[in-house]
Amino acid sequence: MYKNLIKPLLDFTLALILIILFSPVLLFTAVLIYLKIGSPVLFRQKRPGLNEKIFTIYKFRTMNDAKDSNGNLLCDEKRLEGVGEKIRSLSLDELPQLFNVLKGDMSFIGPRPLLIEYLPLYSKTEKKRHNVKPGITGWAQINGRNAISWKKKFELDVWYVQNLTCKLDCKIWIMTIFKVIKKSDISSNTHSTMEKFTGH
Repeated sequence: MYKNLIKPLLDFTLALILIILFSPVLLFTAVLIYLKIGSPVLFRQKRPGLNEKIFTIYKFRTMNDAKDSNGNLLCDEKRLEGVGEKIRSLSLDELPQLFNVLKGDMSFIGPRPLLIEYLPLYSKTEKKRHNVKPGITGWAQINGRNAISWKKKFELDVWYVQNLTCKLDCKIWIMTIFKVIKKSDISSNTHSTMEKFTGH
């Protein structure tokens, strides 16, 4: 009952409330990105959701369009700087996903929605991460986020799917707040975000 009825209802209600409460922050962040990084303000990308159904995820843009002498985009580390780096460190780039939650594409808590190109690379067990809606935060995020290996991240995602309860979601909510305040695990050990998953 919690997974199929209460959780979706809580997601919708809380998303609507937070969008209203954070509207000044959303507006200020959007204007800051437009002035310092440029247009577009939002980063849009297709991601697999519940049962691998494809949807468009929204995030605030944090990387500039800096290119090398050949016209190729520079690596993430060199494009993520200044205002964009600050927005990422405060997790403000995730705020537009409140609209994804409101639309029903995402939940507040669940496995993070990853790239479509990863779908053929998952094992049968790892595919179970798509048995629930993807989340803004999740069990893997509070247990290492980008600082843990892909193997460990998928293990945590599948464990969450198999053990989803209201009590567990409440625990993730509380731990997420502490993680955001501490600004921990935003980067991997070798990259500014997370290395691409290339299979096992």
